[in-house]
Formats: sequence, structure tokens, C-alpha cells
Amino acid sequence: MSHSHSHHHNEVNNYNRSFGIGIALNVFFVIIEVTYGLLAGSLALIADAGHNLSDVMSLLLAWGAYYLAKKQPTAKRTYGLRKVTIMASLLSAVLLFVALGGIAWESIQRFSSPQPVDGVIIIVVAAIGVVINTLTALLFVKGQKHDLNIRAAFLHMAADAAISLGVVIAGVAILFTGWLWLDPLLSLLIVVVILLSTWGLLRDSIDLSIDAVPQNIDLHEVKAYLLSLTNVTDLHDLHIWALSTTENALTVHLVTTDSLIYNHFIQEIQEHLHHHFNITHVTIQMENASGDYICKLNSDEYKF
Repeated sequence: MSHSHSHHHNEVNNYNRSFGIGIALNVFFVIIEVTYGLLAGSLALIADAGHNLSDVMSLLLAWGAYYLAKKQPTAKRTYGLRKVTIMASLLSAVLLFVALGGIAWESIQRFSSPQPVDGVIIIVVAAIGVVINTLTALLFVKGQKHDLNIRAAFLHMAADAAISLGVVIAGVAILFTGWLWLDPLLSLLIVVVILLSTWGLLRDSIDLSIDAVPQNIDLHEVKAYLLSLTNVTDLHDLHIWALSTTENALTVHLVTTDSLIYNHFIQEIQEHLHHHFNITHVTIQMENASGDYICKLNSDEYKF
């Protein structure tokens, strides 16, 4: 049996600084939004402040998970704490959905009793939000393609930037038309936009938390590659799952007609899986096709 222990984190950047800056900017903006939202009597600003506060929590979760994932394995936690990155992205998505329910409920209530809002204040504060959220999103734009945890942070910020731009547009409209119903309507639109942008994150986080094959890996392609190897006649008990939001693992039993197992053959498989499928932790069990050995895991119970 052979193990590959090349635990590469695929880090595009060191995100400690990015998380610190992002959290500071958003805490500052939440204070501004709550203050002027109350002064202007705008549900849109207060609702967005609540959402931005959930973003601060999400950034803190992502930062904590990013830090814990670097901890060394122990005798009890043999994979270390890598899995917390998946737990953080899942919790982040769930918290956001809870916040969305609250915003939607308040918006519906506001339709029956619309209140005047200060359009100028809304425009100025939301414009500040466009700048802050865009800057924060840019801190995570490079890593979001390779790390679900970083993607959670990026999606929250990118969605907020778009929503703040929408608030600016609505503020201008209220200023010139006096249509007070635009405020709760905008809040509902905020809910829809965030819901759409967060659904994929929630789905992927749930999949990784139950050890589903990561979305960017085609299991059938991996299987086809393994079966194409010299002297390999069959395989079984193939599993691919995520150790964290950046690292993937694979275990498989390969049946071969070769009576000898060569280290370079194992190494070749490990390197191919790493470079072509981003699978860094590979465990291979070799079994001889000509022997009378019958693997207990080569049964219908474990096949798909």
C-alpha cells in the first residue's frame, strides 16, 4: 500500500492581511449604514447593514478556518483541522439564508406602511458601500476559483457591491419620483440577488461536507485513466473526496497482472492525479489478478 503525503494548499496568496483589511472596512461601513439608515428612516440601508454584519461574521469564520487548516495533524485528528474550511463555508451560507428570511419579512411588512426616506443620504452611503465592497471583493478574487472558503468571502462581497449599486439607483429614483414603495421593493430585490449568488455556495458546501466528489473533478475521467495503466485490468473501492476546500484525496484498489509492484509506477500515478485532477493525497492498494485473494470491498455493496 502506498501513500502520497504531498499536502499542497494551492494558496494563491497569504490571506491573513486580506481578511484583516476586509473585516475592518466592513465593520466601519456597518456603523455608517446603521447610523444613516436610522437618520434617513431607510429599511434598505438598515437591511443592508444587517447583511454586511453577517458578512463580517462570514469573513471571521473564513479567516478562522483558514488559520486552523494550517494546524499540524495529531494522533487524534490525523488529517489535522482541514475540514473546518468546509464547515465554515457551510455555516456562512446557512447564516446568510437566515438573514435573508428576516430581511424579506421586514420588507413585506413595510409595503403596508411605507415611510419617507432621505434619498440623498441613501445615495451617498450606498455609494460608499459600492467602493468598500468592491475593494474587499478584490482582495479575494484570485483565490476564489481554487478555494470554496475564499469563494464564500468573495461572493458575499461581490454581491454586496452590486446590491449597493442598486441602492444608489433606487435612491435617485425616490429622490425624483417620491415613490416610497421603492424602498421595500429594493429590499426584496436584495434578498433575491443574494439568494441566487449564495445557492451554489450552499450546494457545494453541503456536497463537500458529506464527502461528495468535488465539483471540479470528473470521477469517470479518473477511473478511465486508472484503467488505462499498464497491466491494470480492473479497479474497485474508488473514492474521491475533499480533505478541505483546497485539498482532495483519493483511495482505490487496483487489480494488476504484474506480480511485482514498482515504486516508480505508484509515483507516476500520484503525480498524474496531482497535476491533472488536483488530487494531492493518494492511497493505492495493489491486488494481483492471478491470485485467489478476494477483496471484501469488491462487492456490489460498494459499487456505483
